[in-house]
Amino acid sequence: MTTSLTFAIALKALRRNAMRTGLTALGIIIGVAAVIVMVAIGAGAQQAIEGQIRSAGSNIVIVSAGSGQGGPVRLGQGNTTTLTPADADAIRAEIQGIRYLSPGVSVRTQIVAESGNWGTQVQGTGDALSLLRAWPLESGAFFTDQDVTRAARVAVLGSVVRDQLFGAGSSPLGAVIRVRNQPFRVIGVLSRKGQAAMGQDQDDTVIVPYTTVQKRVLGITHLQNVTISAEAGISLEALSADVTALLRRRHRIRDGEDDDFMVRTLEEMARVLSATTNTLRWLLASIAAVSLLVGGIGIMNIMLVSVTERTREVGLRLAVGARDVDVLLQFLVEAIVLSMAGGGMGVAVGMIATRVLSQVMGWSAPITVGAVALAFGFSTVIGVFFGFYPARKAASLDPIAALRYE
Repeated sequence: MTTSLTFAIALKALRRNAMRTGLTALGIIIGVAAVIVMVAIGAGAQQAIEGQIRSAGSNIVIVSAGSGQGGPVRLGQGNTTTLTPADADAIRAEIQGIRYLSPGVSVRTQIVAESGNWGTQVQGTGDALSLLRAWPLESGAFFTDQDVTRAARVAVLGSVVRDQLFGAGSSPLGAVIRVRNQPFRVIGVLSRKGQAAMGQDQDDTVIVPYTTVQKRVLGITHLQNVTISAEAGISLEALSADVTALLRRRHRIRDGEDDDFMVRTLEEMARVLSATTNTLRWLLASIAAVSLLVGGIGIMNIMLVSVTERTREVGLRLAVGARDVDVLLQFLVEAIVLSMAGGGMGVAVGMIATRVLSQVMGWSAPITVGAVALAFGFSTVIGVFFGFYPARKAASLDPIAALRYE
């Protein structure tokens, strides 16, 4: 029997029970669509994380205050007070390969203006923060080193804070805001950066000199963090090791004792976040693939029913000279056509669903050729795998017994 005739017979048999065929293919359609959607959403999440890491600036090393301990209670990261401006000065002076450096302290508090108030994060930083994080200004200017030295009460607003206090798109330059009853003059507005990798809104912030936060807002002398940008070509691992060695020496930490600070790089954060997202993506895709297995079992079930219903037909074909392989191919082709048709429709449904979800979630969800090929190929393999047993059962029927079957 020719291949074209085999396909024609298979298609005719499937059309004969169109409702049953459609319901059987539905499992494959849902499975293929789910795999494509899950892989695309996972890839989009990974791209979003990598983009947010890049938006924070390149070659970044972050030194944070370590975990304190009061008796048996460990207080967690950021509770030590041993990280100081002198440490930041020493890092700048003694370690090679540093491009920009910004000491930092922060506090969440209510900001008050004449037109309203808003709760936000007040970040005390050095004058190099906008360069370090590659964060241009929408209007105005950033504060200077002289402002930091004299603890000037000047502020640069994130776009969200500007919109909440003064109205969207307005110019607050020269206006006065109050931070814990301290007046600050607005000198600039930062351009929009959007959400960070961990979900916080980077534009919901007020940036002021770190010395001002220390002296006029919190009344402290220590730092919470030091952010460092390395020169091009400098190894972040080597830079982190140099910073760690310097701070251990300055803090008189003996061998075997834990650091009272933490040194992390954005590359480390990016690797951890990307690995986590990648694992989640494949977990979701694996869960979605279960739908394909269920669809395959449905194909096998329907094909077994079809073999039982068409026993006399098979017996008649064998009696008039059809070979076992012809019968095997007929039922196997039916299963493959069913799975391929379902796979094709599943690809279309998956692409449409991915576009819709991408618009709803507001992030990119790229559909890769690999994901489509994987889902479609898996559906075809399932058709062969689960269709072989019913086809083999039909081919092994005894012609005489089949003709006598009622």
